[in-house]
Amino acid sequence: MLNPPSPTATAASVHAEGVSDDEFRAAMSRLAAGVVLVTAQEPPLDPDDPYAPGTEDVGMTATAFMSVSLDPPLVLVSLRTGSRMDDLLDEQPLWAVSVLAENQRQIAGRFAMKGRISDRLLFADLAPDRGEATGAPLIADALATLECRTEQRVPAGDHTLVIGRVLTARVPSAEGGPLLYYRGRYRHLG
Repeated sequence: MLNPPSPTATAASVHAEGVSDDEFRAAMSRLAAGVVLVTAQEPPLDPDDPYAPGTEDVGMTATAFMSVSLDPPLVLVSLRTGSRMDDLLDEQPLWAVSVLAENQRQIAGRFAMKGRISDRLLFADLAPDRGEATGAPLIADALATLECRTEQRVPAGDHTLVIGRVLTARVPSAEGGPLLYYRGRYRHLG
């Protein structure tokens, strides 16, 4: 006999296993996660047309990021399937990650907004460095930066797990602690 859905699941979508979207989100919000900015360069629309727009920087805040392997050095980021970054990394294998410091909350927030303005405007006042291996923007004063090349893409529900080989790893700033995401808000240690 199946258990009836919990009272909190009545208004929310309940999956066959009995866990609602809201219950799952609430449970996962109790897991503190580091905050990163995933970046890449979108290639020109038409490289043969001198009047076509050139490359454009693209960025996305992520908390589902982790180390996968030391040998070879691999990392993983989870991207919503069909998102701009997912589509871009399906076509373009080079990307970068900036591990954000606790004082970079505004950067995380601006690249996480729904219905946000263009990426060009979001990057305008940041003056990011350029990755030597990828050309992707790297955030100044990030705790760490990694440049990656996609090795594998794995469909996983409504997300794509992108596994990247680390091409460069730097620690531009050893000052301050990490920016964390916990219970739906940005936080810091301490």
